[in-house]
Amino acid sequence: MEFFRIKKDIPFMRHALVLNIISLITFLAAVFFLWHNGLHLSIEFTGGTVMEVSYPQTAPLDSIRDSVQKLGYNDTQIQNFGSSRDVMIRLPIQKDAEGKVIASADQSTAVMKALDPASSGAKLQRVEFVGPQVGQELALDGLKALIFVIIGIVLYLSFRFEWKFALAGIIANLHDVVIILGFFACFHWEFSLSVLAAVLAVLGYSVNESVVIFDRIRENFRKYRKMNTREIIDNAITSTISRTMITHGSTEIMVLAMLIFGGPTLFYFALALTIGILFGIYSSVFVAAALAMWLGVKREDLIKGDRKPDDAARNDDPNFGARV
Repeated sequence: MEFFRIKKDIPFMRHALVLNIISLITFLAAVFFLWHNGLHLSIEFTGGTVMEVSYPQTAPLDSIRDSVQKLGYNDTQIQNFGSSRDVMIRLPIQKDAEGKVIASADQSTAVMKALDPASSGAKLQRVEFVGPQVGQELALDGLKALIFVIIGIVLYLSFRFEWKFALAGIIANLHDVVIILGFFACFHWEFSLSVLAAVLAVLGYSVNESVVIFDRIRENFRKYRKMNTREIIDNAITSTISRTMITHGSTEIMVLAMLIFGGPTLFYFALALTIGILFGIYSSVFVAAALAMWLGVKREDLIKGDRKPDDAARNDDPNFGARV
């Protein structure tokens, strides 16, 4: 299915060097922010207390924040959960003056007193405590999941295409992941399990776009024998633009709906997906394809054993022409 068809190939690879220099600068900036600021990890990774409080009417979030801050609790997260009357309060692990960790029950009791249930109608629904050890295990498991996904993508691209494409594809995908993490480090956005799930989803989504372009490049090598590698790649990208706009456009509409209307619970998840989808398109076109071209991918890499018998005999036997 195509909305439109571009008759003349767009010379994408003519500007590949400039665009990849921009990508490199963006990538290095993301690495700097990750090194300098680090990620603002949620309590799922660092440990803390999660409280769910319900109100008989719309919860006054600003008033709740002021009441909790007066207790001296820093880096708290207060947001609606499920409806405007339900509130989720996340409290990181706190220590007293002697350096001892304040118990979760003591934290929740202090918060409920500050909210004044008698006058506000606040009712505690649930309290959960996430220990630091559990948070470290979740972080480690998330890192393992990311590594396994990367290894799986490399193996898939290696079997499906050729090592040059595999290397180009995985560099492009890691480029997307690091830039997403760089945004979160730069703006101190909360990095939670849902954001990690979005990063893993972006990896699969981005590699899918790369595979589509790589498939068309391989098809073009069979179809257009007189084109050079740059022309083959330009034609492959141009011919898949309509498909890219349909698939990524429809996905982005859904993600933007979550970003705008999903509330705080889905905000950072949708934000990570939005950044990943936009940079995924960019990297598949200008990073993955350009790297494959610079690595020297050629027709023989992708079409092995595709020569005609007469061509094979002519190449293998120097006296073939004399005998004919």
